[in-house]
Parts: sequence; structure tokens; C-alpha cells
Amino acid sequence: MLIMVFLFYLYLLTIFWNTGYTFNMITFLSPALAILFYYSGILIENAKRNWFIGIRTPWTLSSDKVWDKTHKIGGKLFKIAGIVALTAVFFETAAIFFIIAPVIIVSIYTIVYSYFEYQKETK
Repeated sequence: MLIMVFLFYLYLLTIFWNTGYTFNMITFLSPALAILFYYSGILIENAKRNWFIGIRTPWTLSSDKVWDKTHKIGGKLFKIAGIVALTAVFFETAAIFFIIAPVIIVSIYTIVYSYFEYQKETK
């Protein structure tokens, strides 16, 4: 439902832009993206091991313990990324970096973290 609301909001912003209103799109998108990232963190923290939703690496899919640890830390980090994305409202010139950089860093970190947790478990 949240993704549908986000896409509707994006659609409204696009319509306003094309009807002649000029505004900084990133300023209006950053709160919506922040909410989306934060809610993704909530979903990731509570996801049970499956093949469709979550941080699905070969290591998380092969171990319940690695799945749980990776998703607990990944959920917290995605919530932090949402909060950082919300601060992009105050930094219009660098707003895109406040939105994209945390999500990329969190994604890479959780993948590497799951690998090292799997290595610890197999030893």
C-alpha cells in the first residue's frame, strides 16, 4: 500500500511540474523517500526467511541464524538511512547524496555482513 501511495505522490508531482509549476523535485521527494526507506527497515526487520522479500544473498538463504542477524541489522540501518534521507530537505544542493549514498552504503554493508556472519557460522 505504501508503494502505491508513493507512486501516486510521484505522479502528482509530475502532473504539477508539467502544468507549469516549478519547484525543486528533490525537496518534495526526499520526505517521501525517507518514509519509504524507514518503512522498508521495519519490513526487513520482521521478514522471515523466504525467496521473495528481504536481503536475499546465498548466505542468508542458507541459514536461519544468518538471515535473522542480517535482517535485524539491515532493518535498523535502513531506518537510519530513512532519517538521513529526511535531512536532505535542509540541504537542497546536496540532497541527492543524502538520499542515495546511505541506501547504497547500507545495501553493501548488509551483503558483506551476511557473508562474514555465514563464515563465522560455518567455522
